Amino acid sequence: MHNGEITNRGSDNFDSNIKALLGTELPIIQAPMAGVQDSTLAIAVSEAGGLGSLPCGMLSIDQIVSEIEAIQASTTKPYNLNFFCHRMPQFDQSQHAKWRTVLTPYFEEFDVNAASLLNSATRMPFNHDIADAIEPFCPSFISFHFGLPDKQLLARVKSWGAKVVSSATTVEEAIWLEANGADGIIAQGIEAGGHRGMFLTDNLTTQMGAAALISQIAQRVNVPVIGAGGIGDSNDVQSALSLGADAVLVGTAYLLCVEAKTSPLHRAAIQSGQSPHTALTNIFSGRPARGIVNRAMKELGCIHPLVPTFPFASIEATPLRSQAELQGRDDFTPLWCGQNTSGCKAISAGELTKALYTQAS
Repeated sequence: MHNGEITNRGSDNFDSNIKALLGTELPIIQAPMAGVQDSTLAIAVSEAGGLGSLPCGMLSIDQIVSEIEAIQASTTKPYNLNFFCHRMPQFDQSQHAKWRTVLTPYFEEFDVNAASLLNSATRMPFNHDIADAIEPFCPSFISFHFGLPDKQLLARVKSWGAKVVSSATTVEEAIWLEANGADGIIAQGIEAGGHRGMFLTDNLTTQMGAAALISQIAQRVNVPVIGAGGIGDSNDVQSALSLGADAVLVGTAYLLCVEAKTSPLHRAAIQSGQSPHTALTNIFSGRPARGIVNRAMKELGCIHPLVPTFPFASIEATPLRSQAELQGRDDFTPLWCGQNTSGCKAISAGELTKALYTQAS
């Protein structure tokens, strides 16, 4: 909380509190985006003065270690490791049987054998095994999605001296995060692409736009606030700062950067007339996430009541995606994307990072 007072920090007053939190030259964090980036993008952003991020939620422990080694071999600048901290549910066979019945026409169309599908998930929550692997690297900054890990695990992370932030999609979540040890809060507006960070509620009617969320959170907490959602250029950065954010988190604008691993199909969708039409959907993962509307979302409905619990919904979605993509189609591809694609340019991530802030001076 800035004592109930919203201030415009501006480029000449990159606040000491947020500088201490991020350790960067610029108040710009590149959003971690699983599936469309690796360490290459994170390195480019960090080298440009922002905080590059590595999404670790879909990586194996060996892959996480390899990516951290790549980052540390290429830059001495700070970087962010991002993890999911959802609670893993039990696999529910009856739930999946109902969902597979719904998907039967698509399995037949794309020649997917539903009987051969496994019951394992690729999105695993942060745990002590992961902590064992990353502790030797002394990570200075870690972000979480879907709340925070349990108290013992969080205490272990903070014992390394790591700064910890997490996403809040409501004021209540922001207050909870501060009370439970977060050093900073990402105010994730409804405009943001990818998964909603919701963890105290699953009610989508509670979700608000970034402008309202940033200003309200800034007045209710004492830790730095990082604005996210719909930020595509320097004007958007300045707007977020004027609303009370201390820094911003930018994702979608980086999707076309040369260092991103965004697929040709995904890039084409972003550059097409489809991109302004995004929606929240649960059909690809089991949790609400914003992406460009495609065939699966149109035909199944963006939010379907029979979708299996996160993260197990990907069991059915992934083979359908793979088979469709072999035909050059994005019918079942999660085209994660925010509402604002105006900042998407096929330039270097370093150039974009600098432009986001220097022009906001």
